[in-house]
Amino acid sequence: MAQDSGPSKAYGNALFPLYTITFIGTLGFGIILTFLVFLVTEYGGNALIYGLLASTYPAFQLVGAPILGKWSDLYGRKKILLLSQIGTLLAWFIFLGALFLPIIPLIEVNSNLLGVFTVTLPLFALFFARALDGVTGGNVSVANAYLADLTTEEERNKNYGRMSVASNLGYVFGPALAGVLGTTIYGELLPVSAALLISVAGTFIVFFLLPESRACTIEQYPEKKSIRKILGQEHKDCYLVEGGKKISLKEVFKLEYVPFMLLLYFLIFLGFNIYYTAFPIHAVVALDWSPAELGIYFSVISALMAFVQGPVLAKLADRYSESLLIVAGGFILGLQFILLVPGNLILIYIAAVFFALGNGIMWPCILSVLSKFAGTTYQGSVQGFAMSASSLASIIGLLAGGLLYTQFNAISFLIAAAIIYLVVFLSFRLVKIEKSRKMEEGV
Repeated sequence: MAQDSGPSKAYGNALFPLYTITFIGTLGFGIILTFLVFLVTEYGGNALIYGLLASTYPAFQLVGAPILGKWSDLYGRKKILLLSQIGTLLAWFIFLGALFLPIIPLIEVNSNLLGVFTVTLPLFALFFARALDGVTGGNVSVANAYLADLTTEEERNKNYGRMSVASNLGYVFGPALAGVLGTTIYGELLPVSAALLISVAGTFIVFFLLPESRACTIEQYPEKKSIRKILGQEHKDCYLVEGGKKISLKEVFKLEYVPFMLLLYFLIFLGFNIYYTAFPIHAVVALDWSPAELGIYFSVISALMAFVQGPVLAKLADRYSESLLIVAGGFILGLQFILLVPGNLILIYIAAVFFALGNGIMWPCILSVLSKFAGTTYQGSVQGFAMSASSLASIIGLLAGGLLYTQFNAISFLIAAAIIYLVVFLSFRLVKIEKSRKMEEGV
């Protein structure tokens, strides 16, 4: 016991730098989310190109995260976090350099299906920057593993909650900062420079303030012939929860109710990411918003979300079952997509309230129900496959969002609403499952 107390105290000093790194990561993403659409349209792209560019990061992250996760097991968390931060820093340098490139057309397209767009030299550089950031962007998964190294099972939920708070704060301040900086005469130059400086700060924090986590490396990494290796969700044995077991995708689909929850997981992320592509384009093209207006809007949503997931959800959870909250939250969330279609400013901000309320109620309950169905034995395995489902849905949704907005404009929001209402319809099954489980427990 005495052997563990010393390291535990020492590693406790790393929690604040770890939270700070998480905050800096989402702050940078919040900044780019606000002004990226303006750069795409300025450099000749359309909704489809924006969707492709937005999906570049998660697509390359899906490739890079397994490698970085494996390396963090073999060589230590800090080294790989530092490598990830340096990759992000280099990507921002390329991104900044793209702003000074001449707008030279490389590919011109005029299609009824794909729309009219031109791939210019700056756009090509932006794609390269986002790909580099994505392939080295395993910092979130490595940071989660680092946190698991530092904390006991009893403290882990609390510390992951604090990390989520740090992440949400980044989404609140990032768009607001990008919106304010983007209104100056320097345009997107200041937000990109700010993101680069923030990345520099993150690199210094990892290098100087973050100690290496507990040594738990192995000489050889076991080769696994399963889809979990491909999707980057394989964990090293010494980090498995005691009593936990690793299972294949085929075995996961044999677990009761888990395939159903993974389907809901996929559909929710699919609907969200259609919106995340279509709305910024809609704000620029149809609403004629500035970076400041778009940044304020996203900040309002994030701030409201933090409020809903705090006191509001706590009170509702005491009165209503999780399955009912999923149905109710999904219904409210679907309404927000419908309210976006007319393009009225008042309705758009009412939609922001509905987004925060619906998603803030529904999503934590989805996570909780999935965790209960997974049980203690297969918790890590099921959560890993859920992460893979969300990554694949994000890539498909971001691409589909750009293509759908190119073809249907604001009507694409109704398609996102239809996907969410399909989730609501399917979630009525959860109400029946929850009732039957309570009856079984009462017997």
